[in-house]
Amino acid sequence: MKTLSNQRIVILGGSSGLGLATARAAAAEGAEVIIASSSQARINNALKSLPQNASGHAIDLRYEANIQDFFSKIGAFDHLVYTAAENLNLKQIADTDLAEARNFFTLRFWGALATVKYGAPLIREGGSISLTSGIASQRPGAGWGMAAAICGAMEGFTRAMAVELAPIRVNAVMPGVIETDLWNGMSDKDRQQFYHSTASSLLVKRIGQPEDIAEAFVFLMKQTFATGQTFIIDGGTVLV
Repeated sequence: MKTLSNQRIVILGGSSGLGLATARAAAAEGAEVIIASSSQARINNALKSLPQNASGHAIDLRYEANIQDFFSKIGAFDHLVYTAAENLNLKQIADTDLAEARNFFTLRFWGALATVKYGAPLIREGGSISLTSGIASQRPGAGWGMAAAICGAMEGFTRAMAVELAPIRVNAVMPGVIETDLWNGMSDKDRQQFYHSTASSLLVKRIGQPEDIAEAFVFLMKQTFATGQTFIIDGGTVLV
């Protein structure tokens, strides 16, 4: 398995959570990381935990023109990772506003699609694209209709891009419940209860940490044979 030393890695959604953990893991392997997210303050804070050769860009990833402009400036690189997402807002179908539901796809799906569109031509030989799905498509609960739909769409998109962009490798990571800002829409009490009940039900008896997912992204960058796949990292959620 090859090393990430001296490779350039672009991580959109890289200022916190899964993206920042992946940036740290890649940097620890000697990669130059370029992170982007919507908040300059979070970018500045993230860069404090990354090597001096890391760089960051504040971009509103909801808009295609911003993504196009970003890639027009950064030059060639080796690996692309997309982890950008807003907080979950779970609603049952009877309470779902269609305009809000459409908007829920803007960052998670359309932002990823635009990122692949403008980033893929800059990827060097042997490079890869890693996207983010989730286990909602495999094990949805009540209120998870939009989340399950987005995850399913991302998995189909991953397979299609693996075919279309070959030999660039295109894969997706499918996290389970991970302790990140994704759940900040809950009150502190509800969130802690959710973490506790989830952990007690899982085979590994804990919820995931961002570093667990970062290891999967690093693996997908370093391996040279898997493409068009979704990798479930969920503590056994889909089995229980």
